[in-house]
Amino acid sequence: MYEERPSPLVPGAIVWRHTGAPGGPVLPDGCMDLLWVGGRLLVAGPDTGPHPAGEVPGGARGAISGLRFAPGTAPALLGVPAHELRDRRVELADLWPDPQVRALAERMSAYEDPGAGLERLARSRAARSAPPDPLASRVAAGLRAGESVAAVAAVVGLGPRQLHRRSLDAFGYGPRTLGRVLRLQRALELARRGLPQAEVAHRAGYADQAHLAREVRALAGTTPGAYAAAHAGTAAAD
Repeated sequence: MYEERPSPLVPGAIVWRHTGAPGGPVLPDGCMDLLWVGGRLLVAGPDTGPHPAGEVPGGARGAISGLRFAPGTAPALLGVPAHELRDRRVELADLWPDPQVRALAERMSAYEDPGAGLERLARSRAARSAPPDPLASRVAAGLRAGESVAAVAAVVGLGPRQLHRRSLDAFGYGPRTLGRVLRLQRALELARRGLPQAEVAHRAGYADQAHLAREVRALAGTTPGAYAAAHAGTAAAD
């Protein structure tokens, strides 16, 4: 079972929980997650392709709770550029001092709702950290709206190389890849609603249905039809 809710404490973040056997693969969404799994704190970096749901150590044996940060907001809080965590799942103790992480894990164990504990951990850390790169939200919003990389660069007043470097730090990959990932998420949402593939391709901003199929295969490791069949009816539940 999977459930999620918006966080009232961490702007733009989603608190989620998965119980039972691992589900389907985790697909790229431009986000990073703080995880509580089997009494341990971990970080899931930004993905460029599908990852097996059971790859998180201990995740196959019980519940996983997570705090999914909005794109571009986690690196400042974690103190690590996003590209260093791309396609990785790491112990929080690999990023922060081990005694500090042990103390946080003890605190987390006291929460009946681990998601609430993750929220408070993140809020406390954010109060002592530098703010996220203000450019990140503008870049993500433009790309999510389907604007071209050139148009986004012009709006934020950066050249292509500067935008690419800032995007690597904030999102884990360049703006072109981020745009592809965000467009994929638009397409998957439409597919979960049961829309025909041709309409999904048009509304999500793909050149045609073949373009949609290539991108879903490249980024999600499946086909639009297989994804829609596996997630039929989940849009209402979401």
